[in-house]
Amino acid sequence: MFQSFESHASPDQGPPRLVALRAKLAERGLDGFIIPRADVHQGEYVAARDERLQWLTGFTGSAGFCIVLPLVSGVFIDGRYRTQVKAQVDLGAYTPVPWPETKPGEWMRAHLSGGKVGFDSWLHTADEIEKLEKELEGSGVKLSTVKDNPVDTIWPDQPDAPQGKVFVHPDALAGESHAEKRARLAEDLRRAGQTAAVLTLPDSLCWLLNIRGADVPKNPVVHGFAVLQADGRVDLYSDPAKYDTAVRAHLGPEVTLHAPGAFAGALAGLTGPVRVDKTSAPLAVADLLTAAGVAVAWGDDPCKLPKARKNPAEIAATREAHLRDGAAMVEFLAWLDREAPKGGLTEIAVVQELEGFRRATNALHDISFDTICGAGPNGAIIHYRVTEATNRPIRDGELLLVDSGGQYVDGTTDITRTIAIGDPGDEARAVYTRVLQGMIAISRVRFPKGCAGRDIDALARYPLWLAGQDYDHGTGHGVGAFLSVHEGPQRISRLSEVPLEPGMILSNEPGYYREGAFGIRLENLIVVQTAPPLVDNRQHLSFETLTWVPFDRRLILADGLARGERDWLDAYHAEVLKKLAPRVSAPTLEWLTRACASI
Repeated sequence: MFQSFESHASPDQGPPRLVALRAKLAERGLDGFIIPRADVHQGEYVAARDERLQWLTGFTGSAGFCIVLPLVSGVFIDGRYRTQVKAQVDLGAYTPVPWPETKPGEWMRAHLSGGKVGFDSWLHTADEIEKLEKELEGSGVKLSTVKDNPVDTIWPDQPDAPQGKVFVHPDALAGESHAEKRARLAEDLRRAGQTAAVLTLPDSLCWLLNIRGADVPKNPVVHGFAVLQADGRVDLYSDPAKYDTAVRAHLGPEVTLHAPGAFAGALAGLTGPVRVDKTSAPLAVADLLTAAGVAVAWGDDPCKLPKARKNPAEIAATREAHLRDGAAMVEFLAWLDREAPKGGLTEIAVVQELEGFRRATNALHDISFDTICGAGPNGAIIHYRVTEATNRPIRDGELLLVDSGGQYVDGTTDITRTIAIGDPGDEARAVYTRVLQGMIAISRVRFPKGCAGRDIDALARYPLWLAGQDYDHGTGHGVGAFLSVHEGPQRISRLSEVPLEPGMILSNEPGYYREGAFGIRLENLIVVQTAPPLVDNRQHLSFETLTWVPFDRRLILADGLARGERDWLDAYHAEVLKKLAPRVSAPTLEWLTRACASI
């Protein structure tokens, strides 16, 4: 199994660890300290060694941070984790803080009258610290960098750094060689008058050099830093032990491999201006450059947009990955329909069976994240991870939310379906139908070139808003090509200002969550494409659907759908049947034919 079910949260350990940290801060003359969920590479996903937030507080979410002050310790969490955090931290020691509604600077002003708050400059971006300092202006509270992280000093069994082996990602799947990518990005640096760019994000390194790794669970990335020179050469700072002869041959003479410890010194030897991404590079990078007199040119990671704009080879590959994954999902759903009425299934049993169907493809490299399988009220925990302690029976009359994905060498998948177990009632059907309407709206939309995710996010929420309902997460996140299942900068979100461009892959996943009762989410992956011109020949974009798995017709109120929505759904199901019929077993084909019948 790629997924395990032990609990990583230790609420009972939070209070003594907090006492030890406060004592360490007092020794250093600090009135507080900020603990983010981040590593020195600033990727969203971190290795066990870097799970400082989880170790200290018990909170296991993929985003958030803690600010420890003398009398209060706030755990800042967004809308995805409001329910989860209450079960994972000791509420006598830690106070959940809604974020970003509550700004950390404002919160500190309310709980401190002056003082010095420490932070690790390798774990925060320049943009984060700049915003926080503005929020603290006039408060008397000052931020102070620390030489070594105090959490590390009290963590006696902190895991070692990961040592996953690097492997080559074929040019045929990447769509171009890393020499071509380096040359293209280097030309951009020269045009900008910059001598080099610092790369810190693991997926940027992997995309640029057509390599993959195993340093972060569920994400095929390698840890390292790189300096892309304006002549196309790359200095790569990553543990040489991870790179075998074949990978070194693939990298070639224009990519020089160095030990990670040489990175800081190498920055001081650069001549500027050097591009640094204020939103993703650790602040320490800019500080080291500035201290050495090297001019810093703030600008986007040069890999960010090229990585997001998938080329034809990457899109063709990910289509195949989604068909393979869709067939595995259909085998799973047919199995679930047979077994659930018998009783005896649990959330863990469902997760194990689903992974088994994906493994049976003989192409699964890993799952793309821990499967979210929430029965009944557990479905309302947006990023629920089942453990032995929380494992719940699959009961008649409830909803089962299953959000999962696979990592295949030709693509990364992410799909959510909510399934009726028995008869969940009319209210569940009404909400499910609204969520489905929101997904269909995004699937069908045409929009002018230049629009960002924020310009279309409301389309997915409109049916829910009419009923006074909503959901506390974005409608869609970017997805990589055999890389991170969450990839920026593209999003469908009220906050996203990045224009959507052809080739960008996103999720389309509206939902609704009623704490203590049920959760509903539906998710397909989509890719931005150029829309055919209509009357006035203006440039418009639309979405191609990548995910082909039926929706649960037992939960759809057909009368609640408009004609265009019914037509889309029937056409979608007809295409699911056409694409997957040759890929599934005979018994499953019978199930699939029924599941894809016209609404």
